[in-house]
Amino acid sequence: MEISDAANALAALGNERRLHVFRLLVQAGPNGIAAGEIARRLDMLQNTLSSNLSVLSHAGLAVSRREGRSIIYSAGFAQLGGLLDFLVDDCCGGKPVDCPAFNARRRAAADGI
Repeated sequence: MEISDAANALAALGNERRLHVFRLLVQAGPNGIAAGEIARRLDMLQNTLSSNLSVLSHAGLAVSRREGRSIIYSAGFAQLGGLLDFLVDDCCGGKPVDCPAFNARRRAAADGI
């Protein structure tokens, strides 16, 4: 990932409302969630949600598809993975597997925590 792409993704996540939207998309998994349901769950106006989803989409952190009359959004998991890799790539002298925080998180994920 280029540094400009990482900066764009981090800027998109640097807003509290967008961060709430993104976390909901991650929770929904690859099946995604309808835009109307996102607005309902987060008690957000449709136009505000649309603006936030646009920023996340532009950063590659949200993807959409049409299902009938609904637009379904899901997290851009490939972009998220690239961003996470970018953030830990130089950790511990370029050996992220030696990083205590990285290993603790990886162990927790393996244990389903």
